[in-house]
Amino acid sequence: MKKVRKAVIPVAGLGTRFLPATKSMPKEMLPVVDRPVVQYAVDEAFEAGIEHIVFVTGRNKAVIEDYFDLHPELVGTLEQAGKQAQLLSLESLLPVAGATSFIRQQSPQGLGHAVWCAREVIGDEPFALLLPDMVSFGGRGCLAEVADLYAETGGNVIAVERCDPTETSKYGIVGCGADVGSGFEVTAMVEKPAPANAPSNYYINGRYILQPEIFSLLGNQQRGAGNEIQLTDAMVRLSQSQAFFAQPFNGRMFDCGSKEGFIQANIAFALARDDMKEPIFDMLQEFVRSHERRVEAA
Repeated sequence: MKKVRKAVIPVAGLGTRFLPATKSMPKEMLPVVDRPVVQYAVDEAFEAGIEHIVFVTGRNKAVIEDYFDLHPELVGTLEQAGKQAQLLSLESLLPVAGATSFIRQQSPQGLGHAVWCAREVIGDEPFALLLPDMVSFGGRGCLAEVADLYAETGGNVIAVERCDPTETSKYGIVGCGADVGSGFEVTAMVEKPAPANAPSNYYINGRYILQPEIFSLLGNQQRGAGNEIQLTDAMVRLSQSQAFFAQPFNGRMFDCGSKEGFIQANIAFALARDDMKEPIFDMLQEFVRSHERRVEAA
């Protein structure tokens, strides 16, 4: 079993759901409290033992590359001001030299195509895939749990969570087979099934460990939903020859690609911080009381 050393983080999306904010700022740089969304995915990858991260970028995403680089002017300003805490924080977030690569996806052709663009850097190795819009919240990062199951099973491992059974048509849903370690065998993968046709209510939440054979399948994958090259379609084909396993996440994933999920993530992470939780909690209580008073007055 080969060690999972590399991870792919696709950051080429246009972020149209957050216009006009994302007209000039990549959606991956929108802050959850005081860190950009993409930073949470990077932290999660390194926590899981990843050594090298491949970012798949697009036009107007150069600011992401700059963010993960040195900023001598800012460092100099902080040093002169004696702001050591901020300096140490910035240093702790900076990847070591050579630990990142940036690949350009020239045109938006779907998640499957974005993953395929990383094939030359990944090579003949298993790799992790993290969708940065999905922000992991819990005691451990989601990918670390996926990596633990992979160490037991090998093959391909995807993270899952339960959704409301009436909402399966919003997600990629997996079928549940025999229990294996802390997870289970995947017997089916269905994209957005109607509740009556869903094999379970476990949905794929944006964390994967995949074998390199996925690249050859993506290279000749026919376009699917949205006239795009869909990763799930290639995974279904790969499952015909390789085992897939699912790891239920013991935390919660916030979909920061949606406005509701983005706001929920900011509240959850703020409430988890000792320096913010009390004023934020008080503010939320006042908002609720104010809303109730308006409802009663109406």
